[in-house]
Amino acid sequence: MPRFDYDLITIGAGSGGVRASRMAGKYGAKVAVIENSRYGGTCVMRGCVPKKLLVIGAHFGEYLEDARGFGWTIDAARHDWAALIAAKDKELGRLEGVYKNLLTGAGNTLIDGRGVLADAHTVEVNGKRITAERILIATGGWPVVPNVPGREHMITSNEALDLKQRPQRIVIWGGGYIAVEFAGIFRALGSQVDIVIRADKVLRGFDDDVRAHLQNELTKKGMTIHAGTSIAKVEKKGVGYTVTLASGAVLETDCVMCATGRSPNTANIGLVEAGVKLNETGAVAVDEWSRTSVENIFALGDVTDRINLTPVAINEGRMFAETQFNKTPMKMDYTNVASAVFSQPPVSVVGLSEEDARKHHDVTVFRTAFRPMIHTLSGRDQRTLMKLVVDKKTDKVLGCHMVGDDAPEIIQGLAVALKCGATKAQFDATIGIHPTAAEEFVTMRDPVAVPTPGGEKR
Repeated sequence: MPRFDYDLITIGAGSGGVRASRMAGKYGAKVAVIENSRYGGTCVMRGCVPKKLLVIGAHFGEYLEDARGFGWTIDAARHDWAALIAAKDKELGRLEGVYKNLLTGAGNTLIDGRGVLADAHTVEVNGKRITAERILIATGGWPVVPNVPGREHMITSNEALDLKQRPQRIVIWGGGYIAVEFAGIFRALGSQVDIVIRADKVLRGFDDDVRAHLQNELTKKGMTIHAGTSIAKVEKKGVGYTVTLASGAVLETDCVMCATGRSPNTANIGLVEAGVKLNETGAVAVDEWSRTSVENIFALGDVTDRINLTPVAINEGRMFAETQFNKTPMKMDYTNVASAVFSQPPVSVVGLSEEDARKHHDVTVFRTAFRPMIHTLSGRDQRTLMKLVVDKKTDKVLGCHMVGDDAPEIIQGLAVALKCGATKAQFDATIGIHPTAAEEFVTMRDPVAVPTPGGEKR
């Protein structure tokens, strides 16, 4: 008889867990996948996909406004929030069915319930115990709500995707990508939006020019940004809420959304009891092979808090399956991973920010800001930013940054160039496609003057 019930038990059916389980099954492994919510995980059910659908829906308001500059007359346009949410929900239902079919098609056994480690080879679910030679933790992350008075009145991104009505006024606490993305959605659909951030600018960790440019664009769209403060308390007031900031300012609103961060889903699933070590952030500590401190237990995706992006989790899942079940050892390469923020306008980057690059390189910076062609006739006051960070010694492009329409589509192509080690000379030798915004990345010739320690520019 087999020593274990399964070759692999995966706890969590998000992007990383699904990819690992599917591939392991196709390589002949007997796999059980345990999920206590919806198949597809954060990205498909509570993140990237539904949020992007709402972003697309929100954009149509500006498209209709911009059309007037091109001779279109569009009367009596109105938006139905409930219809958008219903359409989104229908698509998520379809996608969940696709994910289930992909797993069962690979021979995986699906178990609905909460999986808890009983020991290094045993998982308890629905009052039963099952065993496996290897166990994969892919439980993702979850929004964190700070412990302030009135925290029970706040929603997170999870609930924001399912609101029955769009709030006329909303306060969003946080300046990261989730915060600015939802701020753009609600503002574009007509809500009054206040953003509360501890820092001086949104998108902490991104290039400073990107942060400043996006913040300026958000302000131009009518959002109010309360910088250098935080929410001190939230009080229910009639059908709305009173939000008191640490600065003393008081905001009246219909909805308060907390988007101050996410934490790894590691609590109460038996990790510590099974000997799995967590790092200082509460994430599962893993090595370059996604192996935990317990030899046969692995972890990947947001629960490890490495690079919390869906495509990264998917690739970690692939590497795990290839290594453990196909005798093809593979390790994830975390350099030059492109990312996007679907704010309005969107942000996309690949490589190093200017600030990070200067820590280890002598750099030359190229930057341009311009009005996109569409807005020469639409009249909209919106500008695009593009930036290249280049190693002065080697001429290698270290970072590409963009704020503006189609930024994610453009940066995805440039990510290939950076992966290949492209130089600024090679960018310069590339003929642009005219007229496009993307051509600006291959036509920037004059470096930005930078201040010297004495204050003068060189």
